[in-house]
Amino acid sequence: MAIAKLNLISLDFDKDNCNDVLLELYQRDDFHPELASKFTDSVAGLSAYNNDNLYEELLSRIEEMKTKYHFEVPEVETDSQLNVFRAKEFLDDLFLDIDRIDAVKKELTKMIEENDEAIITLNHVEGSNIDFDQLFGTQYLKIRFGKLPLNNEGKLEYYETLPFVYKAFQRDDKYVWCMYMTTPTDAPEVDNVFTSLYFEKIHIPEFVHGSCELAEKEIQNESDSAKQYSQDLQNRIDKTISENMEELTRIYSVAKKLNSVYAMQKYIVKLGDKLNVHGFVPKNDLDNFKNTFESIDGVKLEVLPATSDVRLEPPTRLKNSWFARPFRMFVEMYGVPRYNDVDPTLLVAISYTLLFGIMFGDLGQGIILSLVGLVAEKKFNLKLGGVGVRLGISSAIFGVFFGSFFGNEEILSDYFKGFSFFNAMSPENTMTLLMAAIGLGIVLILISMTFNIVLNFKKKNIGEAILSQNGLCGVTFYVAVIVAALGMLTGQHFVNIFYILILIVLPLILMFLKEPLIRKLEEHGEMFPNGFGAFFVEGFFELFEVVLSFITNTMSFLRVGGFVLSHAGMMLVVYTLAEMVGGFGEIIVLILGNVFVMCLEGLIVGIQVLRLEFYEMFSRYYEGNGIPFKTIKED
Repeated sequence: MAIAKLNLISLDFDKDNCNDVLLELYQRDDFHPELASKFTDSVAGLSAYNNDNLYEELLSRIEEMKTKYHFEVPEVETDSQLNVFRAKEFLDDLFLDIDRIDAVKKELTKMIEENDEAIITLNHVEGSNIDFDQLFGTQYLKIRFGKLPLNNEGKLEYYETLPFVYKAFQRDDKYVWCMYMTTPTDAPEVDNVFTSLYFEKIHIPEFVHGSCELAEKEIQNESDSAKQYSQDLQNRIDKTISENMEELTRIYSVAKKLNSVYAMQKYIVKLGDKLNVHGFVPKNDLDNFKNTFESIDGVKLEVLPATSDVRLEPPTRLKNSWFARPFRMFVEMYGVPRYNDVDPTLLVAISYTLLFGIMFGDLGQGIILSLVGLVAEKKFNLKLGGVGVRLGISSAIFGVFFGSFFGNEEILSDYFKGFSFFNAMSPENTMTLLMAAIGLGIVLILISMTFNIVLNFKKKNIGEAILSQNGLCGVTFYVAVIVAALGMLTGQHFVNIFYILILIVLPLILMFLKEPLIRKLEEHGEMFPNGFGAFFVEGFFELFEVVLSFITNTMSFLRVGGFVLSHAGMMLVVYTLAEMVGGFGEIIVLILGNVFVMCLEGLIVGIQVLRLEFYEMFSRYYEGNGIPFKTIKED
């Protein structure tokens, strides 16, 4: 449960070393850069480094051709030297040759598609005794082959006055395959009519001869030749790419690296011929960082304390143990803590695991949950899988305490004879369970309030640490009320007027006067700038809400005991249904029932525990307004 200690790093270098420095920074996972604008906006004479990116066009061109011609260019380790203009000439020449070959290939593809449509048409025309030599030999007729929507064929009678001859060959469910003839003079008007009826013209090549069967054979022969030639052209494209792949790979790899460098210009501060980059590095990685950059000629490195520059707020890099690390996602959902705050991840991990295990206590289902989480974490790399492993172990442990194995409370009791399990469904245990849930809630609330006191003292917010509802006054009032309530329940009559005035009334008054007291003592201003009346009304209702929140937050933990009863009750229903079915169906009901309970109740319990974490605990001490530590790649 810690936040990594950082150092502020200032790197000074010349323009000649810019690429080497930035490439090294880009590859590191221990450097959080700061934008140049944070310095240029406050100091005259400084400006952000801004050069034209000559590599983006190269990358864009290669990516475009990769998509167009379906090939991959690997990224390899190579030097950072690249003549942009020669590389551009190389790409232009290479892709121009490929585009020319591809243009011919596209024409062949278009012809093949037209021939395929023509063959389909000829299949529908077979048996019509058409002689294509006679048709194509006419000088005074225009002939169109194609298909017409079947429901539009009848509309041709509206155009009987036009000079055309229509002949239908075959019909299917949607189209009628047909042809029409007209004179060259009337062709535009007739074509317009058929187009309005959604006639789809199909090209019949004019080189075909004789009958439909002979014409189909000739078209098929042409298509086969075109397909073979098209494949030869594709082989030429593949060969051209393969022969130039080495140079293409070099250009792509270098351009991609250097393009990243130009994307990093927003971090570079320019002062004359000197360039500068500021950022934060964890102290544990500082020696390695210094050794790397001090080995580059012309680079000057300066190490400063993390808080030395008031213009910069140090980012937060969380360091967690194996157990707590998966729960970092819950903390980050709320926001990371500030650099000088405390990391609550371990507290979240322990409390979340404890509460979930109590509410979902079952040995068998806990083991299954852990196994599912382990598979999700290792195979699918899901962060929630790691959480599931830990929650499953906790559920299994409390399942032993409750004596529950897949909802059966007899298996463990028969095996561990003489061991007294806590039967949640037993009426004499109900009140004990609920009181234990409230007691656990009180402990967690007090821990959260203690966290708040420590953090505020650490930040030197003395007023908040002492006078706030989650400060010393709040703790005193809360503990005093709880102790008084326990005394009444147990018959201990130690509460007197001094107890009430000092431990209950006085903390309430101090919480009521928190803002004016802080304003007077720390800010040396007026206690009631808007008048006492306005303050009293507002403060009274706020204090009422504070007192009410102590009650509601404490009672909110009753849900912990409630879900223990709910889990036991749902499994009791599953076993009752299984007994009613009997036979082989009993096993099916037990399996499906356990799956249903695990999925439904597991989800609900997970959400309810998260609610307790955020509303009953986080809200007391955690702000989550820090800046996450991000490397250049992540940013």
